[in-house]
Amino acid sequence: MHLSPKLARSLLLAALSAAVGGCNEGPRIEARPQAITFAPPPSPAVNQTSATVSATASSGLPVVYSSRTSSRCSIDAGSGIVTATASGVCTVAAGQSGNSVYAAASPATQDVTFTFQGVITFAPAPSLSVYDLATVTAVESSGLPVSYSSATSAVCSVDGTSGLVAALSQGDCTIVATAGDLHASQTIAIAAPSGPTAPGAPSGVTATAGDAPGTATVRIGAVQAGGSPITGYVVTSIPLGAAGAGATLPIDVTCPSSCSGYRFSVVARNAAGTSPSSAPGEMVTRYQVVATFREPDTQPNDSIFIGTFTFNASVGVVSDLRGRLSESMTGGPIPYPNDTMTWVPLEHQLSSQPVVLDGVEGWLVTTFGLDTTGTLSADPKFGGTDGWAPGSGSGLYYGFPGVNPGNAYVMIFVGAADPTAAPSQGQIDKMAYADCAPGGMMGATCMTGTSEAGYGTVGTMGGRPVSQVTTRR
Repeated sequence: MHLSPKLARSLLLAALSAAVGGCNEGPRIEARPQAITFAPPPSPAVNQTSATVSATASSGLPVVYSSRTSSRCSIDAGSGIVTATASGVCTVAAGQSGNSVYAAASPATQDVTFTFQGVITFAPAPSLSVYDLATVTAVESSGLPVSYSSATSAVCSVDGTSGLVAALSQGDCTIVATAGDLHASQTIAIAAPSGPTAPGAPSGVTATAGDAPGTATVRIGAVQAGGSPITGYVVTSIPLGAAGAGATLPIDVTCPSSCSGYRFSVVARNAAGTSPSSAPGEMVTRYQVVATFREPDTQPNDSIFIGTFTFNASVGVVSDLRGRLSESMTGGPIPYPNDTMTWVPLEHQLSSQPVVLDGVEGWLVTTFGLDTTGTLSADPKFGGTDGWAPGSGSGLYYGFPGVNPGNAYVMIFVGAADPTAAPSQGQIDKMAYADCAPGGMMGATCMTGTSEAGYGTVGTMGGRPVSQVTTRR
């Protein structure tokens, strides 16, 4: 039997009162209502990167701020200082988790619009002769993605995503970089071919996971062609075991089973001979992950994490796990993806634990809202351990009964052989989350999600992991 969220919250608060003060000795929890009100929103000037919002709770208790648009802005939880990283609307949420007198307030939101007039800047132009390859690089000041095109297609071509330029004939090569509505150009003087000689060693070798499991896609950043057209490329692995070849780039390579642990070297060939081998490049791929925790008492809303991470399969390192976590206690009757839940940014990967789950090697990787692991109470009398371990403690916030720092985290599983493989039940069981940020709490108790099979208990409101979907970006 599932309890309603309101009744479950009341029962949890009553249990908390008893835990703190002993049977019939804890403070009486009155649960008075409170509301949050924002002052008029600031109006940042063009290219102004920060502004301050201000909200108050009718109870007089301090509010805590969070960003619902973490890809566009961040906010200091206590001061209300908003820092924008891109143009557009920044949505700020203000919450108040309540105390022994006041119930938690419904979060309030305010929109702040930032406008940036960006500038595209090119790195120094490479030197090119006919038949050479080299990469141009441009960045847009507000962080917009940049694409490339050639305005002189008879002289040079360019890969629209990577910026790899192929010199086709002598003359001025003009490359156009585009970011949103902005455009900038760079002109490269293509010299006459010399030689012919064998090509120079390719440089800037990179690899990413291929379309099929156990494959890699290998690219280069530049090669001096030696005055003669490149006729083909050969890729070998370090250690030996994987190889590929082709007349054009990129080159797809098939590994014996998994490409984990391999680096890749490239040689180029023309009519005059074969180049020296390149320095080996590592296989580094960016992934997107969506993890779902079923919340039986807050339906139709679940706790959902949407994030990205980087996996270096050559050396076995998962890095930069970051994203946002929904707070199922907030929002209306429309579920994800058209929900109105508050979303908490999680930007700090602070833990990566090697594991073997159901015979699969991998990592349990955790990202936090704050740059610290302190999330749940570490006090032994509340069952606490290290301040965040899933399934430990009663779910009270870190430092209870002091000021709540408002941390949150999500733990996912990353398989070493293929991060996109559908996880087994045993791997799903080891996923976890805890949310002690405003909107993700019941009084002093945080929302958590764990499985009995993985940690011996389900979350504080029955939350448990049910799925994880990982895809290449």
